[in-house]
Parts: sequence; structure tokens; C-alpha cells
Amino acid sequence: MGLDDKISNKAEDLQGKAKEATGSVTGDRELKNEGKGDQASSAVKDGVESVKNAAGKVKDKLTGH
Repeated sequence: MGLDDKISNKAEDLQGKAKEATGSVTGDRELKNEGKGDQASSAVKDGVESVKNAAGKVKDKLTGH
């Protein structure tokens, strides 16, 4: 995962947390749920990148790099 991807995913996660908190305080269920969705999206992207990194390490070990 590149640094840009990590920063982007973290920003999306933080934005989602802010939306969720704002929705909770204001009673806006739609905003709260949108924030939860943003956080879930960020977590999925992080997970995909982790799998890619792990697969790359396995490939390197198998090829002797």
C-alpha cells in the first residue's frame, strides 16, 4: 500500500467518524449511517491492501527475492 493510499484511507475513516458523531449529536440518522459506511469502506480498502501486500511477500519468498 502506498503512502497516498494510506493517507486517503485514513482521511476517509476520520471523515466517516466525524459524520457519524455529527449525525448522533443532531439526530440525523442518515448522516450517522453515511459515516458508518465511510468507515466500513475505508476498512475494506485497508484489508484489500493488506492482502495484496501479504501475497506479494509470499510471491517474493517463493521466487527467492
